[in-house]
Amino acid sequence: MKRWLPTPLMSLALLLLWLMLNQSIEPAHLLLGAIIAIAVPLLIAPLRPTPARVSRPLTIIRLTIYALIEILRSCFNVCTLILFGRGRLNSQFIRIPLDLRDPHGLAVLACIINSTPGTVWVEIIPGSNDLALHVFDLHDAAWWVNMIKTRLESPLIEIFEQEKA
Repeated sequence: MKRWLPTPLMSLALLLLWLMLNQSIEPAHLLLGAIIAIAVPLLIAPLRPTPARVSRPLTIIRLTIYALIEILRSCFNVCTLILFGRGRLNSQFIRIPLDLRDPHGLAVLACIINSTPGTVWVEIIPGSNDLALHVFDLHDAAWWVNMIKTRLESPLIEIFEQEKA
């Protein structure tokens, strides 16, 4: 079964999506949807990284709430700077040493950082595990390092790397 359907939920979602897009459950659409639902996961299987092992659902909820609050706070701050800042910006790059190694955790961290107005994940600096981060209006680099290490990276380590330790 796993050989033909490596990700059954994705196959089901693809089939349902195909049927909804065509707004039909005729046999031809069911057959074509089933072919797509089987073929696409098989074709993309080599592209998938190692499976994610996610734990700590309460930590996920806490991280999600904090990320949403931080995004809203940053929206307000960036809007205020743009509308009333009169060009007094201190736009800079900072380095943040990361302890997080799991590729799924790093991807989630990148999504959170890039979703937050005023911050951009630039790269993981080659030869180190330091994050290069661009901040739209930087006043306290230590605050940014502490916030990312304690509020974002620490929960992600709990979620993605706890079982490995």
